Amino acid sequence: MAAHALDPPSRERGASPRAGAVLRPLTRRQVDDRLQELGDVYAHSVAGGDVARTRFLRRLASAVQRPGFALLLAGNTDPTGLAYGFPVRVEGRPGEGLGAYLPTGLCQLAAAGLLFAIPETVVPPEACRQYQSRDWNLARRLQMRLLHDHGAALGVTLVCRGDTRMLEVLRSWGWRCVPAGIGAHPPALHRALVLSP
Repeated sequence: MAAHALDPPSRERGASPRAGAVLRPLTRRQVDDRLQELGDVYAHSVAGGDVARTRFLRRLASAVQRPGFALLLAGNTDPTGLAYGFPVRVEGRPGEGLGAYLPTGLCQLAAAGLLFAIPETVVPPEACRQYQSRDWNLARRLQMRLLHDHGAALGVTLVCRGDTRMLEVLRSWGWRCVPAGIGAHPPALHRALVLSP
């Protein structure tokens, strides 16, 4: 999940950006054809330079191979953000992979095809600082649209335990923490969060 640190809340007033960026789904082929452009969106939104951009493109290239993969690109004339995800499939023994961070109830949702992972949401820094709890916040719009488009009962993402700033951002977008999964050994490397559509 790509985000920036939160600034103190401000009392800014302004028009709702509801008519802002248009959200467009991209096919796998379109993602492959536009990888460099998607890397540019990441680089403009997240600090880290070429190394971070390259790592993002590797993660995206791996994710696009998953069954049910979906990517939404936000923008009008130029892309301004993106989010991608895929249905969660808890495979192998319980407690392995993503399943290590999921309680039994979420594993059952995954088995029913109702749990959708959103590993990354890439948005401009202002979407992480301003209007986070509003439905028209770009990150929230991207995440909710992915969940609605795929009929998911819940979205799930992981955040590194020590990344308190990212945790704050996710919570401001409506994500909530869930108890550790059956295979997690304290202290777990990550924390699972869920989002209701």
